[in-house]
Amino acid sequence: MEVRIDFTKSAQENARDYYERAKKLEAKAKGAGKAVKDLEMQLEKVREESDDKEKRARKVREKKWYESFHWFMASDGRLVIGGRDAHQNELMNSRHFEDNDLFFHADIFGASVVILKDGVNADGKVKREVAQFAASYSSAWKESLRSVDVYALRREQISKSTGKGSLGTGSFLMSGEREWFRSTALGLAMFMKDGVLNTIPEIALDGIAAGRAVSISQGEDKKSDAAKKIARILEYDDLDGIMQQLPAGEFYVKTATTASDK
Repeated sequence: MEVRIDFTKSAQENARDYYERAKKLEAKAKGAGKAVKDLEMQLEKVREESDDKEKRARKVREKKWYESFHWFMASDGRLVIGGRDAHQNELMNSRHFEDNDLFFHADIFGASVVILKDGVNADGKVKREVAQFAASYSSAWKESLRSVDVYALRREQISKSTGKGSLGTGSFLMSGEREWFRSTALGLAMFMKDGVLNTIPEIALDGIAAGRAVSISQGEDKKSDAAKKIARILEYDDLDGIMQQLPAGEFYVKTATTASDK
């Protein structure tokens, strides 16, 4: 080991210089050790975050078949589905309309076909919920109508055939007496449940224990602006998903009270 001595200084002064250098080197070594530990902690945090993202990616929820439509669970648990366009209206009739179901439609040109599963056994309260759902997903919203008549029919009353051939996509031949829901008010509500955005008729909101919820009525906000307000209140960042569940038209959004708030 080579040791350099400053001959202009005494032995004690040289010893003191080496002592000071040693202290500085020791401090640097401690600082380097701390930096290494900090870096190791940061790396571990990055690994954990990466693992969490991978786990979340693996746990992406598989959507139910009915989520490709407008849908909600009625207050008695029955499934309600509605077509988003003429092609879905056609699909609803051909694939998802069964003997015990009811067919709901607003009495206006341009409306969603809405199917209440096992509707023939549903009570009046549930039918009124479905009627409001059908009214809200009709052109009545865009035309700023506050209410519209809605009717319900059974499976055997709906046909695609006439004496002159089949009807076009989304058109149906209806026969027999209809069950009417006159002057049905328009209105929807949204809330989150188990990470899923739920859209229901506003009159069904009273019995929902959902925490945050919004009430949606006709107003002056464009669809994109309404979606942003809904996203902020519900703390849900899928704006496209929200807009897909809104009918055509303009909106007024406000925080709603649910059973869990009472």
